[in-house]
Amino acid sequence: MQDKKDNFDVTVIGGGLAGMSSSIHLANAGLKVLCIEADPLDKDPVGESLDWSAPDLLKALGLPMQYLLDQGIATYKRHVILKLRDGAEQHYIPGEWLGKPPYNVNLRTLHVDRSQLNQALREIFIGKGITLINDRVAHIETAGRVVKAVVTARGERIVSKWFIDASGSNAGLFPRIFDLPVYEYGPHKVAMWEYFTVPESIEGTILHADGAGPPYMEWVWQIPIHPNTISVGYVTTGEMVKEKRQQGLSVRDIFAAQLQRFPDLQSLLHEPGREQPRTTSFRCRVFANVAGPNWLVAGEAAAMVDPMTSNGVTAALRHAAEGSSLIIRYRNRQTLSRLSAAMYSQRVLSLARFFNSGIENVLYDWPIRNRIGPFNAGDLYTIPAWSMNVVYSRLRPQGLIKTTLLRLLLATLRYSLGAFHWFCKRTQSSSTSGAAS
Repeated sequence: MQDKKDNFDVTVIGGGLAGMSSSIHLANAGLKVLCIEADPLDKDPVGESLDWSAPDLLKALGLPMQYLLDQGIATYKRHVILKLRDGAEQHYIPGEWLGKPPYNVNLRTLHVDRSQLNQALREIFIGKGITLINDRVAHIETAGRVVKAVVTARGERIVSKWFIDASGSNAGLFPRIFDLPVYEYGPHKVAMWEYFTVPESIEGTILHADGAGPPYMEWVWQIPIHPNTISVGYVTTGEMVKEKRQQGLSVRDIFAAQLQRFPDLQSLLHEPGREQPRTTSFRCRVFANVAGPNWLVAGEAAAMVDPMTSNGVTAALRHAAEGSSLIIRYRNRQTLSRLSAAMYSQRVLSLARFFNSGIENVLYDWPIRNRIGPFNAGDLYTIPAWSMNVVYSRLRPQGLIKTTLLRLLLATLRYSLGAFHWFCKRTQSSSTSGAAS
């Protein structure tokens, strides 16, 4: 084993969105950064439909909205459309009042080609003089709650003052090493997707679903990442995919059968030269206590947010910005402030619990969706979800008071939606039992 001789201030594990963003923020502050990434190409990144908070976070990294549009990396996203199989649809558009003082929210956000976005970010990353090692972390040396060093698969022992785990949802190194408490939501899910050429795309994300009826909702996304290219993906439970695979169906068969159910998507299946759908599996969850004396966790290693929320990219960028700012603030100390570390952890935890529990209770599960209808359920989720993004962007919670207020607000909304889910399930179960008798 050989020690890495360079004197790095921060070691970032993971070169995805959260890892690169953290590295750029730290390098901008003059810190010497080493980033370890096992697969720098990241062939199939997901998270193409952004929420309304993401553009400002990308701008802070040197990628303003107009640049992304001019370079063909992004297209405008002005609204979200929920379209049911019977042709009924509902448009969810941010209210004009959000664009006026004191909120001043940019009412336009983006769809992005994630491969091109990652490449643009990587060019900024390289230009900052950040050292990149193509390797994976095989071992982490600790002393109590302090990370002392990481050892790569090739035997390099890397020592630095600070560490960030942005290794992604499949690795989650620090959560495993420190046995962090975890909150999980919903079943294991599988996403499968392809890219199609179309004559013209619209400036909005379309979600296709059955609406009322299924005990647990499946859905299909349609995202225009270029004027003539759309990403189409299908999200279902892992159990459903397993069952269909046992019936002899291939991934392509499963994907095609789902698209065939929606009239707007049937024509896509006739496109020649279609590739095998890309696939990924995930479980929505968030870890608690994701900051320690000289380390923190960011991105999907800290919280996997359901893709229907369009909040995954924003979460990764926020973690990177806030986690980096903590290290920058305490760069001349030996450890992070316990209060600041706790407040970072609370913000990561509270937001992810709110988004994941909200989407599970209101849309995925059947009681609320069947009682008030899928369109009203969509309103019930999107209004508080979008409002929370606005509140977060304007409040910019960092200290004890603002973080506590935000946590209480998110908890109140989360418990309220949970109580309504319980009520709808109880009353519908009771009415079903009464009808049966």
